[in-house]
Amino acid sequence: MKRLFLFLATNLAVMLVMSVTLRLLGVDRFLTANGLDLGALMVFSLVIGFGGSFISLLMSKQIAKWSTGARVIEHPRSADEAWLRDTVHALARRAGIGEPEVAVYPGAPNAFATGAFRDASLVAVSTGLMQSMDRTELEAVLGHEVSHVANGDMVTMTLIQGVVNTFVVFFARVVGYLVDSLVLRREDDQDAGGGMGYYATVFACEIVFGIGASLIVAWFSRWREFRADAGSASLLKSPEPMIRALGRLGSIQSAGLPQSLRTLGINSPPSWTHLFASHPPLAQRIAALQAGQRSPMPWAH
Repeated sequence: MKRLFLFLATNLAVMLVMSVTLRLLGVDRFLTANGLDLGALMVFSLVIGFGGSFISLLMSKQIAKWSTGARVIEHPRSADEAWLRDTVHALARRAGIGEPEVAVYPGAPNAFATGAFRDASLVAVSTGLMQSMDRTELEAVLGHEVSHVANGDMVTMTLIQGVVNTFVVFFARVVGYLVDSLVLRREDDQDAGGGMGYYATVFACEIVFGIGASLIVAWFSRWREFRADAGSASLLKSPEPMIRALGRLGSIQSAGLPQSLRTLGINSPPSWTHLFASHPPLAQRIAALQAGQRSPMPWAH
C-alpha cells in the first residue's frame, strides 16, 4: 500500500501552497495585527489543514496513474490481465464495494489501492509482482488492497492528516507570535502583525511539528496494514495465501514505487527508524496472521 507517501507529498505541497498564498494575501498579518486572534487562527488552521488533505485525496487516483505510468485494464491484452481484472472485481463484490478500476504498471514487485471513494477506487499491480507470484499469492495481495478500500483507509487517513495538519499550523503560529512579541519584545508599531521573527519561527515550527505529526500518521499506516492483511485472510477464507504472499515479498525486491506512493504499496523498504515506517516488518505481519490476533472483517461472517 503506497498511498501514504503519495498522499503525504501531495498534502504537503497543497498545504504549503495554500499557506504561502494566504500569507501573501496578508492573512497572517491580519491574525496578529491586534494580538493573536485564536478563534480566527483556528479557522485559518482548519482551512489549511483539511484543505490540503482533501485536495490530495481527490487527486490521489490521477496522481497515482501519472506517477507510476499505470494503464487501466479496459480491454485485457492477455489472459493474465483478464484474470487480474476479474479477480479484483470478484473480491470487491465479496467485500461489498463497487468494482475498482484495475491497472497494471511497469516496475518491481508491488501493488497499491487508492481513491477518494469506496465505490470508485483504483487497484494497481506492477508487472514485477505478476511475474514474481503465483495466482494464489497474487490473489491474497489483491484481497489486501481491496480490504484497504473496503476499510475506508484513505478517508480515515485524510481525516487524521487533516487533524494533525490543523494542529501543526495552529501551534506553529502561536509559538511564532509568542517568540516575536515576548522573546524578541517588539514594540514598533510599523511591524505590527508579525515581524521576521514571527515568520522564521513559524517556518521552523511547521517543520519540527510536522515531523512529530508524521509519527502519528505512520503509526496509523502500520496499524492498517495488519487490518488489511486480516481482511485478505477473511476474503480468501484462510490466512495461508496472505502468509505465503508476505513470505514471497520477503525474498524479492519490492521497491520501485515513486517516493510519493511508497506507503501505499503492499510493502515498503524499512525506514531508518521504525517509528517513521509506514509498514510493520513482514515477520510481525506473518506472526499476526498465524496467531489470529486481528479481528475479522465485517464480511467474514
